[in-house]
Amino acid sequence: MSYRSQPDRARQTQAADGTATLGDVATRAGVSLATASRALNGSGTRQVGDDLRTRVLAAAAELDYSPNAQAQAMARGNTATLGLVVHDIADPYFSSIAAGVIAAAGTRGLLVTVASTQRDPAAELHHVELLRQQRAQAVVLAGSRLDDPSLLDPMRAELRTFTRGGGRVACIGQDELGVSAVVVENRLSAANLADALCRAGHRSFAVLAGPPQHLTARDRAEGFCVGLAEHDAEPGSGQRIFCDFTREGGYTATRTLIENAGARPPVDCLFAVNDVMALGALAALREAGLRVPEDIGVAGFDDISSLRDVVPGLTTVRLPLADMGEQVVEIALDGEPGIKQRLCLRGELMLRESTRRDAAG
Repeated sequence: MSYRSQPDRARQTQAADGTATLGDVATRAGVSLATASRALNGSGTRQVGDDLRTRVLAAAAELDYSPNAQAQAMARGNTATLGLVVHDIADPYFSSIAAGVIAAAGTRGLLVTVASTQRDPAAELHHVELLRQQRAQAVVLAGSRLDDPSLLDPMRAELRTFTRGGGRVACIGQDELGVSAVVVENRLSAANLADALCRAGHRSFAVLAGPPQHLTARDRAEGFCVGLAEHDAEPGSGQRIFCDFTREGGYTATRTLIENAGARPPVDCLFAVNDVMALGALAALREAGLRVPEDIGVAGFDDISSLRDVVPGLTTVRLPLADMGEQVVEIALDGEPGIKQRLCLRGELMLRESTRRDAAG
């Protein structure tokens, strides 16, 4: 068959199939399938000459050829995607981290697939398995761990399988999974907050401590109590309440505090181990007719974006959430394979109106 007759054959193949294939491009250009692949994808060790490359690119343009992403993934070993697994994308903490991850991945030409687990460890493990099966280039896990080997061990095993296959992994939270991590110094940051509140004049405290097995909640609650102990101001009996790590958890725990205290404010200051819990606490206090900060102070942790609309301004510990998202992508993709990296961040104290003692009546 002469080269002159090949374009007609390619047109017939495309018309019958509806979508141009790599084989159609090779036929139109008069080259082998392997040559067409090398010219378009830059794959393989053999280089394609300029004349052949020009012919292949022209044929691809004429046929409006789009590469098959799945076929390219098989050739490369992965896709141009990064999987981000979070506990709850509706939570401003995770959405801010996601913004940073998406920005950093975009500069590298990667598409981000976001999966929300709704705080279900089984769902988190399943999402990572799916991302591995879909040949994601990297996986980022954002969120705390539970102190439970039956949950930690399967995730560690799944991540080892993923990295053995060439995938990259990093997490935000605790350094518990054997992979590179962006770790927040929760204990020290919470202790520093307690110290600042005591120096501001607060003397009696309640702690909305989150779930007892939740490692981030535990570290923050324990760190805060260590800071209080330096001022002989530890929470009294019944003033450390375990609850859900959510807005509803903070609301319910605060209602319990108020009911137990009767008509009086339960303490000088209430610390919630994250901001969404603090928002729930503010709602419960408002419903009970208690004023913040005049009757009771409230503090949180994270400095989520929605605090911009909260009155009075909430005292909290600021974490650079979007920056953390960018940094976790960097350590996932730029680190040496098999070399674990650990980036530690300390929160910044943000003392605002919600804990002002000079406003107390």
